[in-house]
Amino acid sequence: MTEFLSDVQFVTPSRGRGPGTFGRIVLVLLWLGICALPVVLALGDLALATGRTGTPGTLRVISCEDLGQGRYDCRGRFTPDSGQAVVEVSASPDSHAGDVTRAQLTPEGDRAAPAGTKGVLAALTLPALGLGGLGFLPYVVMYWLGARKGRRAAVTGGILVTAAGAVLMLAGLVAAYS
Repeated sequence: MTEFLSDVQFVTPSRGRGPGTFGRIVLVLLWLGICALPVVLALGDLALATGRTGTPGTLRVISCEDLGQGRYDCRGRFTPDSGQAVVEVSASPDSHAGDVTRAQLTPEGDRAAPAGTKGVLAALTLPALGLGGLGFLPYVVMYWLGARKGRRAAVTGGILVTAAGAVLMLAGLVAAYS
């Protein structure tokens, strides 16, 4: 492999150079998109957990099959609060056989998700990831614009927003797995 080193140009960019204006705009848009994507992907689960969609009821987990590599397929019986017929559904893979919890049946009727505080916190895990990722974007933009005033506040705000996202994400994970 070293015989090819003489053909490789070793070029290092000069100090202080970064992406041009177009590159910076693209990077900021990508950063925003990547951080907004988890929020968009979680909207359905949030609507379900808050009761805006689906049917409220009780889920009794009947079985959980080990699929290997830490994956499980859990099945359960959902009893709607309205007194309709019991429905066989997929349960959350973090369930255990015998669990009985408040749940929401998806509009499709194939899956039941935890409802109430536990369900909302679990559904907020992905949006919290996006929030945490946005923490330092204002600082980066200020740095690229050459603004000197307020950068310290942007760093402090970035730390607080990132920490808030991490705490909310951790709370959602704990809620989902407890």
